[in-house]
Amino acid sequence: MQLQIRNLSKRYPNGVQALKNVTLTLESGMFGLLGPNGAGKSSLMRTLATLQEADSGEVTLGEVNVLKDKDRVRTLLGYLPQEFGLYPKVTAFDLLDHFARLKGISDSRARKAAVDGLLQRTNLHAARNRKLGTYSGGMKQRFGIAQALLGDPRLIIVDEPTAGLDPEERVRFHNLLAEIGENIIVILSTHIVSDVSDLCSRMAIIHQGEVVREGSPLELVAGLNGRVWRKLIGKEEIPGYLLEFQVLATRRMAGQTLVHVHSESRPDASFEAVTPDLEDVYFLSIRKPAEA
Repeated sequence: MQLQIRNLSKRYPNGVQALKNVTLTLESGMFGLLGPNGAGKSSLMRTLATLQEADSGEVTLGEVNVLKDKDRVRTLLGYLPQEFGLYPKVTAFDLLDHFARLKGISDSRARKAAVDGLLQRTNLHAARNRKLGTYSGGMKQRFGIAQALLGDPRLIIVDEPTAGLDPEERVRFHNLLAEIGENIIVILSTHIVSDVSDLCSRMAIIHQGEVVREGSPLELVAGLNGRVWRKLIGKEEIPGYLLEFQVLATRRMAGQTLVHVHSESRPDASFEAVTPDLEDVYFLSIRKPAEA
């Protein structure tokens, strides 16, 4: 199944243009949607999840018109929003069983089998009778994925799923997402660059409501080979470098500032070439229009 987005636009009543002619084609697998806060990621996710209307454009999931046939889309969709509220005094099993009823799984045996299976898959079965208020942040996120998987969806949307997770839970969550993304379309919306580089075979960078770069992470990084340079400078030199060079990023290192700049050739003899990474692609993309 293929998700096709064509010229999707959305402007809010306050005048903010959240989406500007977004066009993407997604196949089965993990697709990363990367962008800073306020770039339009959540607006796109909410539109795809049938939670808000678009002003213009077309979206199809297979043969289904996403913008018009919302009830049909919801039977094919799993959604984990950025803010996922839970009832703290309800057990994981009982709430997932309730969600399964809402998904239309009316047969009690089938519903119990589905709930047990998803709790096993998300490594929550041993804690199924614990109240959700006692769950850690990572456990709550895994419960969110369990509810998103109810009904065997063909499209799953996860919005900023690893924000606030500790390193161990983040790895566990990555492994779960990678497993899920083997056979269906999974959209991972995030501002964390490493989440996309670790998980996604295809990606897009969205900035100010527009898709400014699209492709595979490896290809996008390779496109910067020989065009990223670095140098250690003093903190007081930063303003001058920002004026003189196309600075991608700065970070503190050993009491100095390591600066990455984008240039078609070595800016001067004091710079050294550096192997680019997806962060360099990201910062270049949100600082200037995508290059041919």
